[in-house]
Amino acid sequence: MNSDALKRLVHQDCGSCHGLTLKGGLGPDLRMETLAHYDREGLASVILNGVPGTPMPPWEPLMSDDEALWIAQYLLTGESE
Repeated sequence: MNSDALKRLVHQDCGSCHGLTLKGGLGPDLRMETLAHYDREGLASVILNGVPGTPMPPWEPLMSDDEALWIAQYLLTGESE
């Protein structure tokens, strides 16, 4: 996926649980300040593997490691590489 498609995925697909403004909903707040305890690789791992016992599914079947790292960078900094 290109960066525009990944941004849409974050705001639409992730936003369906985490709120369209990413401030939280069924899932927790995904804004930079609330994710500051993650590094990029750790957050990408959560994206790819999900969180057992919660509604957070593993996205690994649907995206590559590089795409998950891009999303993690975007969520942590508001910027993409």
